[in-house]
Amino acid sequence: MAGKKIKNKKTIRKKDRVSAGTMGKILLPLILLLIVLGGCYYYIIKNYTVHTVYVEGNIHYTNEEVMAMVMEGYYGSNSLYLSLKYRDKSVENIPFVEKMDVSVVDPHTIKIQVYEKSLAGFVEYLDRYMYFDRDGIVVESSTDRTRGVPLVSGLSFDHVVLHQPLPVEDMGIFQDILNITQLVNKYKLSVNRIYFGSDDTLTLYFEEVKASLGRRENLEEKIMELQYMIPSLEGKSGTLRMENYTEETKTITFEPD
Repeated sequence: MAGKKIKNKKTIRKKDRVSAGTMGKILLPLILLLIVLGGCYYYIIKNYTVHTVYVEGNIHYTNEEVMAMVMEGYYGSNSLYLSLKYRDKSVENIPFVEKMDVSVVDPHTIKIQVYEKSLAGFVEYLDRYMYFDRDGIVVESSTDRTRGVPLVSGLSFDHVVLHQPLPVEDMGIFQDILNITQLVNKYKLSVNRIYFGSDDTLTLYFEEVKASLGRRENLEEKIMELQYMIPSLEGKSGTLRMENYTEETKTITFEPD
């Protein structure tokens, strides 16, 4: 019996040595694999960190805000991660933005191209700014005022529905608004407000000066003249009278407040 017990102990020790050897053969490649993966991870983190970001096309949002939207998350500053995340895919569902395309220029540089929604103006409704496009479609509702987009007042409507046209009597007014915004942009004027009077007159507001243009005849000639008049009135407050302005008469008066 005693000899038999000794034989069993030796057999058990032999099996333990075999198990340990097998385990070592399994663990060694696993450890080497982890070391390789760790090295790859360190290389990617070290060599694909974004240092330079180019942002183009943004008006409503600052460069920093755009970068925060695109480069969110723990690996948001890694160019390789961003290239995989945004490959054949745009950033969408952001107010005022149609889409944003992200491209990796090199391991340390990315470019973000912003395509904002085309905004012709906005109206105030129930303490919110309702932005509409060139066709009068309300595309955004916000409590933030966007620089470069004029307030349009004097329009008559009793309700506003997002993604629907503003319910005004004369839908042709939006073509007029588009023409006005294109002209003021053409002549590099910054208009705060566009006012349509009930008598079909037009007034443009520039900080402390407003330009009463009268009816919409000779509109381009009047706005072209404003590019010279407005800078000369800096620091003043009053009304530019251009109701009787024509290319021949060029009648303009200024009434201080």
